[in-house]
Amino acid sequence: MSEPSTGRAASGQDEVVDLTRDLIRIDTSNYGDHSGPGERAAAEYVAEKLAEVGLEPRIFESHPGRASVVARVEGEDRSRPGLLIHGHTDVVPANAADWTHDPFSGEVADGCVWGRGAVDMKDMDAMTLAVVRDRLRTGRKPPRDIVLAFLADEEAGGTWGARHLVDQHADLFEGVTEAIGEVGGFSFTVNEKLRLYLVETAQKGMHWMKLTVAGTAGHGSMIHRDNAITELSEAVGRLGRYEFPIRVTKTLRHFLDELGDALGTELDPENMDDTLAKLGGMAKLIGASLKNTANPTQLGAGYKVNVIPGEATAHVDGRFLPGYEEEFLADLDRVLGPRVRREDVHADKALETGFDGALVDAMQTALGAEDPIAKAVPYMLSAGTDAKSFDDLGIRCFGFAPLRLPADLDFAGMFHGVDERVPVDALRFGVRVLDRFIDAC
Repeated sequence: MSEPSTGRAASGQDEVVDLTRDLIRIDTSNYGDHSGPGERAAAEYVAEKLAEVGLEPRIFESHPGRASVVARVEGEDRSRPGLLIHGHTDVVPANAADWTHDPFSGEVADGCVWGRGAVDMKDMDAMTLAVVRDRLRTGRKPPRDIVLAFLADEEAGGTWGARHLVDQHADLFEGVTEAIGEVGGFSFTVNEKLRLYLVETAQKGMHWMKLTVAGTAGHGSMIHRDNAITELSEAVGRLGRYEFPIRVTKTLRHFLDELGDALGTELDPENMDDTLAKLGGMAKLIGASLKNTANPTQLGAGYKVNVIPGEATAHVDGRFLPGYEEEFLADLDRVLGPRVRREDVHADKALETGFDGALVDAMQTALGAEDPIAKAVPYMLSAGTDAKSFDDLGIRCFGFAPLRLPADLDFAGMFHGVDERVPVDALRFGVRVLDRFIDAC
């Protein structure tokens, strides 16, 4: 990446777009195994950018090609607890034929940077790099130590990234008590006088499951009463149509109170259809925080059209609310029935923290300084992040990757979707807010 030809070093706002584009152009597709290109090239790029401004980044390769980067920025007061800023460099795969612009081109068009990872989450990686590089070039130390972590494998549960570092290199995070990461700090415009910025304070737990039904193998031409495919299909159909009960968590109650105040009405979680309709694309995020979910995602059985197989399998993406894991699993088993054997492919806990304290105050201060109609509010992420691993170290985690978005942008639909993109203005806004946030935290 070349610096602007102005005779001065680029500021964070100057270079954040190029950093985002460079990262998108590095294909780090994660297929859930080791068949993808891996994150090594991205790790080397990040390490180079950090070393250029005097840091000593370390690359940790948990498996060939699966690399993460960690660096520590020394703060003014080293007696204070440290802050972790973490992001992942892997992305979900993308089929270029489905996209308007090639997903690994990092093209700038219509005021946006396009490409896989534009919002999940190479934008935040780039904003973090831009802010840190600018602060170190200009000699502005943060108030306290900041640990930077650019991680592999988040899209497949973090086994080869955050989990590896927490289990094998916990000393890297010595003294860290708080963290910010992805999927929070983005805006929802209520009206011309109020913009809510959703800060992630909770996230669902996960049970990625394999379901198996054993039956009796036989010839496809015969009458067959014990067909594994039939039994499994009926169970999966029941699960896919099942409506889990609404459960009001602490975070959901706080969010509904704030949203109700903004809309001038009291919101009933048992009757949210009208409210969700007003949220546009955000309805996808908020609706999933009302209840546990279990979505069938894969089916497999058989090897020949005239052979009834002895086994059929399915995979399910299950997510449970904080405090409701036991209820979730009991509901699953009741709906699936006794013939279905359920086993976890990957499981992890739910998280929830309060929306209070000095770090939250710093978020509101930073947002308000750049957007006078900003108000930070808590929400629950229906998915999970690397925060689950860092929580094991006693680190209090938030989702705060600030973006001021156009009111008509389907932000939630960008995650793992086609034509993922982030507005250029939002990237520059994020750099300014993160810089202020660091000063205030």
